[in-house]
Amino acid sequence: MSTYLPTIKQLQYLVALHEHGHFGRAADASFVSQSTLSAGIRELESLLGVTLVERSRRVVRFTALGEQVVTKANKLLREAEELSDLVQAAGKPLSGQLRMSVIPTIAPFMIPRLLPRLRNERPDLQLMLREETSQDAMDSLQHGRVDCVLLALPFDTAEAEYEHIADDRLFVAFPKDDPRDPPASIPPEMIDQGRLLLLEDGHCLRDHALAACNRSELRASAAMIGTSLHTLVQMVDHDLGLTMLPEMAIDAGILTGTEVVARPVESDTAKREIVLVWRKNSPREADFKLLAEELRAG
Repeated sequence: MSTYLPTIKQLQYLVALHEHGHFGRAADASFVSQSTLSAGIRELESLLGVTLVERSRRVVRFTALGEQVVTKANKLLREAEELSDLVQAAGKPLSGQLRMSVIPTIAPFMIPRLLPRLRNERPDLQLMLREETSQDAMDSLQHGRVDCVLLALPFDTAEAEYEHIADDRLFVAFPKDDPRDPPASIPPEMIDQGRLLLLEDGHCLRDHALAACNRSELRASAAMIGTSLHTLVQMVDHDLGLTMLPEMAIDAGILTGTEVVARPVESDTAKREIVLVWRKNSPREADFKLLAEELRAG
């Protein structure tokens, strides 16, 4: 057995470079200087006696062996994370550092209510948050960059475990003086495809909204131009169309200060399920179930 082995930090730098494809961005993500990250990877190459990364001014390219080492490094880092989780789980429940990704259509509406209570009731918990789309969040979970994910179903969670938090109804939002005088609940066939504004591709709420309508022609022609729910609300407020909003956003006051009115969609599928997701067989499962209870209480 070799006396000299790669360090966790060196492997983290290598994986970060592979993920971001750029030394500067990888260094920022690792919270170190670019020179520190670069030196760490060179030390790793010197230790192993091989070249893992081909460097040029414009391109960072991993060698074939480098790709294999990154795959192994990801597995080793996952094992190290699980070792840390095992020790953490043996201590006080829901304490220490916990990293959670939250999707953008949940984060601004649920997290601000949650954090003050957690800080008061769970002072030993250090909750580290990052906002990501559903696919990016699940990738972060799979690669050990986060411990759990708060997202909305339906979405493919693969082999992960999850706990139900809440059902979140979908509403149609339209200008106050809409000439069609919408009823108390909106049948899907009443949604005008020519005026429908949705989030850009990559946001699962876009797919949830289209599924709620159950109209195939909307999938082909919906104007997917919004970058956030707040942007969509402002567009509706300026009479540029109508959109679909989750109930939690409405309850959180997203329509405050606007002339926008919201009505529920008249459909059994017009909802999304909010869940907390974690890796299968995680030693911190009890912590995640406790966190799910806190989220439900919010």
